[in-house]
Amino acid sequence: MKKSINLWAFPYPDRMNLRECLQLAKDAGFDGIELNYNLEDDLSPKHGTKHYTAIRKMAEEIGIAISGVCSFLFWPYPLTSNDPAERARGMELATLMTRAAHDLGTENLLVVPGAVHMPWRADHDPTANDICDKRALEAIGKLLPGAEKLKVNLNIENIFFNGYLLSPQEMIGFVDSFDSEFLNVHFDTGNIMLFQFPEHWIRILGKRIRNVHLKEFTKKGTDYSLETFRPLLDGTTDWPAVMEAFEETGYDGYLTFEYFHPYLHYPEALVYQTSDSLDRMLGRKA
Repeated sequence: MKKSINLWAFPYPDRMNLRECLQLAKDAGFDGIELNYNLEDDLSPKHGTKHYTAIRKMAEEIGIAISGVCSFLFWPYPLTSNDPAERARGMELATLMTRAAHDLGTENLLVVPGAVHMPWRADHDPTANDICDKRALEAIGKLLPGAEKLKVNLNIENIFFNGYLLSPQEMIGFVDSFDSEFLNVHFDTGNIMLFQFPEHWIRILGKRIRNVHLKEFTKKGTDYSLETFRPLLDGTTDWPAVMEAFEETGYDGYLTFEYFHPYLHYPEALVYQTSDSLDRMLGRKA
């Protein structure tokens, strides 16, 4: 398994530019870094192939892989929204993300296929479960041919707070219905920790897991927001059980630390701490 870290763990773009983030990740011992697609910054609708191939070349020169592309844009523009304009914009952005992933030289795009509810969006009109499922299947069905042509994996993420695909069996039913090698699972350990256990999901999903987020989670509090997630090893996750499950399924891809609170004054502290924690989890350090 390979060590990766998401760009959200860096004070980007306010205090560090993309090159500095890639170099720090490399210096700390990471094999890859996951980049995030936004409406601004280095990955956005403002840029195209020439820009992304330049980023790809920069990463190659530094000696770090781009492990995948991720985005928060599936929340303001959900593929299953009751608002047709939001759905259309979501499809447009997902198509652009697929092309960006290809141009960046990564095979992995994280996709949130839909949401019944978004409790953090006061303006969100909840989508009924059956309608959400129908729209999600339609959306992925439209995105998949383009992804297959570009050889980019659309990896469906498990999320406990959006009310959709809440069990590994539901995830399997969704993914397997497309019968495509380019439709897989992006498994997130923290996203189901509130009520379930990642080691159970890993064994059930098996070879469908194409990419992974490691998010530390603590069950000691009652906060169910992004604040619940912690630096690695500072939570209640049974990491030995999680790593054993990955080994049993033969997973050998990226383990990407995802965290939303970079250390503003000493960003290298979090990055090096995470690298060290991953080494211990992988048995590379005692």
